[in-house]
Amino acid sequence: MARITLRQLLDHAAEYGYGVPAFNMNNMEQGLAIMEAAEETKSPVILQASRGARAYANDVVLAKLIDALVEIHPDIPVCMHLDHGNNEATCVTAIQYGFTSVMMDGSLKEDGKTPADYAYNSGITRRVVDMAHWGGVSVEGEIGVLGSLESGGGEQEDGHGVEGAVSHDQLLTDPEQAVEFVKDTHVDALAVAMGTSHGAYKFSRKPDGAVLAMNVIEEIHRRLPNMHLVMHGSSSVPEDLQEIINKYGGQMKPTWGVPVEEIQRGIKHGVRKINIDTDNRMALTGAIRKVLTENPSEFDPRKYLTPAMAAMRKLCKERFEQFGTAGNAQKIKPLPVAEMAKRYKSGSLDPKFG
Repeated sequence: MARITLRQLLDHAAEYGYGVPAFNMNNMEQGLAIMEAAEETKSPVILQASRGARAYANDVVLAKLIDALVEIHPDIPVCMHLDHGNNEATCVTAIQYGFTSVMMDGSLKEDGKTPADYAYNSGITRRVVDMAHWGGVSVEGEIGVLGSLESGGGEQEDGHGVEGAVSHDQLLTDPEQAVEFVKDTHVDALAVAMGTSHGAYKFSRKPDGAVLAMNVIEEIHRRLPNMHLVMHGSSSVPEDLQEIINKYGGQMKPTWGVPVEEIQRGIKHGVRKINIDTDNRMALTGAIRKVLTENPSEFDPRKYLTPAMAAMRKLCKERFEQFGTAGNAQKIKPLPVAEMAKRYKSGSLDPKFG
C-alpha cells in the first residue's frame, strides 16, 4: 500500500469519527515499534519527524528508513509528516525526501522561539500551502502559541518552542481568528493552542478547564466543522512509566500529561491528529533503564533495545485503540500525490465553511 497524504487520511478519520496518533520518530527502533503496533491493530499511521530528528538521523537515512517501513508493512497506509517546519526551505526539502505532509509553523518566527504576528503567520503559511498543493502534498498550520497556561511559557522540544513569558491571550487560539486563518491560508489541518505543551512537564496537577482549555477546541469546531484540528503536546505522561523510570535510577519529577479521556473528548469535536512523543520516549527509557540496572554487565544494544521496542509498541497499540484508529487501515485506498494535486487544482479540496 502506498503512502497516504495527511489530507486524505484525516478526511477518512472525519468521515468515520476517529483520531490518528502522530508519533514522532528519530531512529529505526522507534519506526519498527510504531509500525508493528499499526500492523497489529490494523491502523493507518502518521509518522512524523521534526527538524531535530532530521538533523539527528540525516535526511537520506530517514527517507530510506521510511521506504523500508512502508515496504515491510504493505497493508498499512503511512503518512510521513514534517513536524514544526520553520520556513519554506525546511518544508520543500522535506517534500523532496518523500514527506506526504508538512507543517508550516508560522506561529513562531524562523528561529522557532519568537512569537510571530498574524500577517507573518498567514503569509508564510499560504506560500507553503500553494507550493505543497501544486505537488499534492498536505499542509498543517498553527494559530496561537503552544505553551502552558500555568507557567505562561513553553518548553523547548528539539530546539523548537517559544522562549520567555507570553500573554494568556497568545496561549489560547482565538476562534474568530482561526476562521480567518483558514480562509487566508487554505490549510488542510489546523493546530490550535489551548494549554498543551511539549515535553513531560505540562501540568503540575491533573488538568482541568483552567489549564487545559478544551472549550477552545469545541468553539473552533463549532465555527469550522469541516476543518481537521490538531492537538500538539498531547502525551499523557503515564504515571506507571514515570514510576518505572524512577525505580531504575531516573529522576523524573511528578507531572501530569493530557488525559486520554480529554483527547477522546477532542476527537468528538473535530480533533483528527494527536501528536505524541514524550510517552514513547518514556516507554523506551524505562525499559532500557530496567535492563541496565538489573544486568549492569550488559553491553549488547539488542538486549536492551528489544524490550524497549516492546514497551513502545504496547503504548502505541493502546493509543490506536483509544483513539478509534484501530481497524481502519484496510478501509482506505491511498491516492497518489498526483491525483491529490489535481483535486487541489480543481478547487474540490478548498476549505468549506458553515
